[in-house]
Amino acid sequence: MRHMTHIPLWAKLILTAYVAVLVPIYWVTYGPTNFLFFCDMALLLTLLAMWRESALLVSAAAVGILLPQLLWALDFLSSLVGHPVTGMTEYMFQSSIPLHVRFLSFFHFWLPFLLIWLLRRTGYDQRGLPLWMVMAFTSLYVCYFFMPGPPVPADNPALPVNINYVYGFSDQVAQTWMPEPVWFVLLQVMLVFLVFLPSHWVLKRVCHPALK
Repeated sequence: MRHMTHIPLWAKLILTAYVAVLVPIYWVTYGPTNFLFFCDMALLLTLLAMWRESALLVSAAAVGILLPQLLWALDFLSSLVGHPVTGMTEYMFQSSIPLHVRFLSFFHFWLPFLLIWLLRRTGYDQRGLPLWMVMAFTSLYVCYFFMPGPPVPADNPALPVNINYVYGFSDQVAQTWMPEPVWFVLLQVMLVFLVFLPSHWVLKRVCHPALK
């Protein structure tokens, strides 16, 4: 579904150039499994959405990561003054991670604002919710059944572990509050009712609908 408003070529080219730099550097630094993170999925989806000028794809990315990425931005800003909210941006201040890699990771900060700008042009397509949920749950199940859990191995400190928090909120140790399968089910419930559905509800009300 598309809105007739044109997305400027310069915006498409800037994001394309950025992703063209980020993908090989991330691939070498972290490995291909890093692209299972919701944030990386949303970045690539946004690039595709811009070239296709697709309200559906913009909406899917927005409903999935607007709230988490705004929280990332808040945590980053609060960490600058020594009072992190969640600690989720702690890695941005770790000297063991090359500066250029941390700079590229700053897309977490500006991506939600780019998506809001795009939504103003394309409108919100309510089909974005089920599309993102299919993508997100596919990633979650791949991460839970096939990707490594915490801790990060000492011989490969850049290896992504506990992708999308399928083992708890820490990359150092798996949660012990409840049995592992129960946590995994609870995570899915929290994502749906605390992230995806609230985002969908707000976007339906503040964005104009995408044109048929």
